[in-house]
Amino acid sequence: MSKQVAGDGLPWPDEESDPQRTAEEESDAELREVMVPAAQHQARLDKALAELVPEFSRSYLQQLLAQGDVRLNGQPAAKPAHKVRAGDQVAVRMRPTQQSQAFKPESLPLDVVHEDEHLLVIDKPAGLVVHPAPGNWSGTLLNALLGRDAQAMQVPRAGIVHRLDKDTSGLMVVARNRAAMDALVRMIAAREVSRQYLALAWGAWSGSEQRRIRAPIGRDPRNRLRMAVVDLGQHAGKEACTDFDLLASGEEVCLVRCTLHTGRTHQIRVHMASIRHPLVADALYGGAVGGPMRRQALHAFRLAFTHPVTGKPMEFHAPLPEDMRQALDFWGLRYN
Repeated sequence: MSKQVAGDGLPWPDEESDPQRTAEEESDAELREVMVPAAQHQARLDKALAELVPEFSRSYLQQLLAQGDVRLNGQPAAKPAHKVRAGDQVAVRMRPTQQSQAFKPESLPLDVVHEDEHLLVIDKPAGLVVHPAPGNWSGTLLNALLGRDAQAMQVPRAGIVHRLDKDTSGLMVVARNRAAMDALVRMIAAREVSRQYLALAWGAWSGSEQRRIRAPIGRDPRNRLRMAVVDLGQHAGKEACTDFDLLASGEEVCLVRCTLHTGRTHQIRVHMASIRHPLVADALYGGAVGGPMRRQALHAFRLAFTHPVTGKPMEFHAPLPEDMRQALDFWGLRYN
């Protein structure tokens, strides 16, 4: 964060009213002044702030609003639901947090499958966290993107428009400018981005080789660290749909191609567990470690979409990572 002292050039009426704020905290505060772009016209103030100041969480920015640390066109702003207008001037007084300090460039290797002036496609290795979070404030994909390209700092979340779990490997698309990011977000919401995965799961496959699972997913009411198939009449959740196509099956495990039609948290892992085929080494959803696999056996192998700027059809494939290839050999399954 830059070290501009809070109140420099902008008097804050509550400057000395909060006894919890120490002189040291105030000296470390930064005054951030931004203009609301056309894309945020008529957005809620808290939502606009989350886009304009992406290194802070929306909940933290709402806290700043409540504390009187946000001004809109020179006037105190405290209502998160206030609608902003294009051209509005927003000033935010902020203090360093672990989250904000996590938005720093790091020199980390990335396997770049495609690059142009608007976007990147990368093959993420298993073990790489996508976005800083408690327990992983550094060494993430976001840090690597900031270290690779200085302009990534100008794009919310360094251009990350979708995520893979830490232990899931495979393809991700990342925006390099705001126009590409907005377009990709719309495309993902409209299900215009095709994402397919390979999953190695426990249990011999039986029945039809093609199966569509339509089952809503929400927070597991018995374990808040997990997701689960839920009854929407009793629990909060969202509709979810996944297609499964059998590629190979043995006596102990099966290899399945998974096609997402929605993008819920842990969707493939939850749906596979719900049909009694938990992923190999997915301890969270009942999949025991087996063979050489020490992480959930899930790989995003295919990504296809229309380029958000050029309109050109794009399709990418990522080969199986070595641990999954060794696992197939271990159980005598073949995949071409």
